[in-house]
Amino acid sequence: MANLSCMESLSRSNQCLSAKSTSPGVAATLAGVLVFTTVADIVGNLLVILSVYRNKKLRNAGNIFVVSLSVADLVVALYPYPLALLAIFHNGWKMGSLHCQLSGFVMGLSVIGSVFNITAIAINRFCYICHSFRYDRLFSRRNTCLYLFLTWMLTALATVPNFLVGSLSYDPRIFSCTFTQTASSSYTICVVLIHFLGPLAVVSFCYLRIWTLVIRVKGRVRPNPRVRAAHLRNFLTMFVVFVLFAVCWAPLNFIGLAVAVNPTKVVPNIPEWLFVMSYFMAYFNSCLNAVVYGLLNQNFRQEYKQILCALCTPRALFSQSSRCNTADVKNKQSPAATNNNVKEVNVFRGGATQTLF
Repeated sequence: MANLSCMESLSRSNQCLSAKSTSPGVAATLAGVLVFTTVADIVGNLLVILSVYRNKKLRNAGNIFVVSLSVADLVVALYPYPLALLAIFHNGWKMGSLHCQLSGFVMGLSVIGSVFNITAIAINRFCYICHSFRYDRLFSRRNTCLYLFLTWMLTALATVPNFLVGSLSYDPRIFSCTFTQTASSSYTICVVLIHFLGPLAVVSFCYLRIWTLVIRVKGRVRPNPRVRAAHLRNFLTMFVVFVLFAVCWAPLNFIGLAVAVNPTKVVPNIPEWLFVMSYFMAYFNSCLNAVVYGLLNQNFRQEYKQILCALCTPRALFSQSSRCNTADVKNKQSPAATNNNVKEVNVFRGGATQTLF
């Protein structure tokens, strides 16, 4: 019960936070995981942003949301994670109430921003593949910027209620100022439904429709195994990003949902190791997307190599890559982070020829 009382109020926590100290071995392990996550987060997401900036082939409407997702992942490595490391080293929060509230707010912006950007990417892919005739109008440059602004506006609005409910406080089990699941049962349920399960349902619907269309038309396109493999690899890139996010964040959200439904019975029965592991799984997700792009997307992989080589000559680091031969690509490019040798195939749907990819 010491942990629960610690999460009630930061102003009374200076003595309470040390009520249950973490063993040195566990603290060292958490610090190691957080250091690795922070470094990988910063390096990986900077590589993604620089890749899109340098490579004209990667600059399109869909990749705006990919860059936005990288920014959402990057901000936690620049502020909340370093503060959590300081808390681990000091075995308690020594940075004051203001930094605690700001750290929790930035963490919320990152988490909600990530899930909203993943949702936006899925909608973008759905419109491009399933409604390709209207895609150019729906995702014009002006509309895409409007969607991006709307995404972050909704993210900010979704994070502000934490201050009204008083749900941001320091949790000594994870050495972080974060969302307190026991602050309000009704608010916790709303958070899980609106910020996790709702977007998950939208993204699942979009990708299910895409999979259905791909399977339905698979036998109607001319046989070309190389093109088909490229299409599957392209589509799988963002699908894997979605799956990894869902897997990494599901344990924490389901724990929160269980706590909100019956806090008096659930909270004492949740093993501390499970709670801590669920949080650090969620933290670890912020460094995975860049790895997925590098493994599954040839354009990103090539840009990663060029950027790392360009570190020896800093002037070349921010020069735009012109080896993409984009002038040779006459067909519409795939909008998201899935531009591996993308070609167009015509699919007969309802008596009309439609561009699928």
